[in-house]
Amino acid sequence: MIKINGKIVDATGMILSDYLSRENYINTRIAIEYNGEILPKSRYSDTIINDGDIIEIVCFVGGG
Repeated sequence: MIKINGKIVDATGMILSDYLSRENYINTRIAIEYNGEILPKSRYSDTIINDGDIIEIVCFVGGG
């Protein structure tokens, strides 16, 4: 079981960057908390999503 933004998803074994692409996230406009730690963008392509992971994806929005 993997939770991403509070929802259970089926992404076990996926590389995080592949998941982000599949879900149409723009890497330059997000920050990721991976199991309670902020994950550097440089690690997105070598992080494998494992059973039990809890991931929060925060999207930045511009405005004024």
